[in-house]
Amino acid sequence: MTPVEAMQAALAGEHAAVYVYGVVGGRVSVSTEPDLWSRVRTAYTLHRGRRDQLVSMLRTAEAEPVASEVSYDLPTPATSTEELTAAALLLEQRCSAVYADMVGSTSGANRQWALEALEDAAVRSLSFGAKPDAFPGIAEL
Repeated sequence: MTPVEAMQAALAGEHAAVYVYGVVGGRVSVSTEPDLWSRVRTAYTLHRGRRDQLVSMLRTAEAEPVASEVSYDLPTPATSTEELTAAALLLEQRCSAVYADMVGSTSGANRQWALEALEDAAVRSLSFGAKPDAFPGIAEL
């Protein structure tokens, strides 16, 4: 995978993350689940920032950033607290995977940025119930 392909894949993942977190955030009750709502809101804001940064990185590399889809399938029905939490967890695990690929395909400042994004997604997945993983985002390890 080339560095640009890895950044494009990460951007596609961030487009999906922003969409899904928007839906999940709209379904979490701030009054009955304030902790979950806060974690989802924080994740949504962070993923929007990462998406925007990837767009900038791709333009700097003189590549046309991949566009977002019109809509995305939710990873769970996302109707109960458990399903909303599971959707957020799966989303962070998917982001860990695309960032692990980006770490392996880039160098310098882009690799450092991807490493920080991978670490952030892995830590956030713990807040949604993931088990600690020595190699987050790398299924074969």
